[in-house]
Amino acid sequence: MARGARTRRAAAAAALLAAAVTASLVAGCTDDGDDGGRPSASPVQPSPRQPSPRQPGGGPPLLAVKIDNAPAARPQTGVDAADVVYAEQVEGGLSRLMAVYATRLPEAVGPVRSARESDLELLRQFGRPVLAFSGAQSRLLPVIDAAPVDARTPREASGAYFRGTGRPAPHNLYVRPGALLPAPPGAGALTTGFRYGAAPDGGTAVASRTVRYPAARFTFTWSGARDRWLVALDGTPAVTTGGARVAAATVVVQYVTVRASAYRDFRGSNSPYTETVGSGRATVLRDGRAHEVRWERTRAAEGTAFTTGDGTPVNFARGPVWVVYVQAP
Repeated sequence: MARGARTRRAAAAAALLAAAVTASLVAGCTDDGDDGGRPSASPVQPSPRQPSPRQPGGGPPLLAVKIDNAPAARPQTGVDAADVVYAEQVEGGLSRLMAVYATRLPEAVGPVRSARESDLELLRQFGRPVLAFSGAQSRLLPVIDAAPVDARTPREASGAYFRGTGRPAPHNLYVRPGALLPAPPGAGALTTGFRYGAAPDGGTAVASRTVRYPAARFTFTWSGARDRWLVALDGTPAVTTGGARVAAATVVVQYVTVRASAYRDFRGSNSPYTETVGSGRATVLRDGRAHEVRWERTRAAEGTAFTTGDGTPVNFARGPVWVVYVQAP
């Protein structure tokens, strides 16, 4: 009997050890550590390019990538190639980026991080875009699956992702856009509602503008030599992994409602929801001047219109656009 009891105890201990090892491996492969979402693999071999469904109107889709903006994730890769970069507030007053690619696809983008509920409303303007992200809060995943986006996490497109070296997870996950799209769809896929052309009259000359979140800040400094606004993140110049300064031709500081969502991260912190449908005021920075304007987006399937006080459409400068969503006062 004593020998049988020892055998049963040994078997039970082995089972517990195996369960612990399995749990450890799963935890090591989960999304961000801040979401508790869909597990993500760490592929080492790329797979062939995967076809993506066409837009409802027949054209090819564009690509949106959720990008880490924590200090440990910098410098980021591929942000300078984006046509539009959206900045949003996330848990703890931190920030995260969503980069949109239509006119060119860089070799790699990242570090890739998780999606949020408000991303779905923001992306609705692009028809059915490809969304590259690392995962999401578990209760949000069915909502993403039902949304009009072509969701591509490491689970759906393992060969498109890889882990970089020199950084700890979760700040080392990257995506190869060319493995998700055969070619960039072109400027016609940028159904943002943005207009490009001559600058509006008036405005105020400004050397720089800083936008603050509770635990993050963005600074845009005008460079006449480059005709661009140089980007700084939390007081540090934003550069690419190749050392080039990240810059925007137009910056939009858009005042919106940022409210609590129905979702929380694994720490219990609520995920903010940034409302991008509605109307309000915004500041458009271009050509070294700041223009106070109005924004309006009547429904999620449409882009955003920016107008002056008399209703005249506001033109942006041609080149990359950064849109920073900030809580309306």
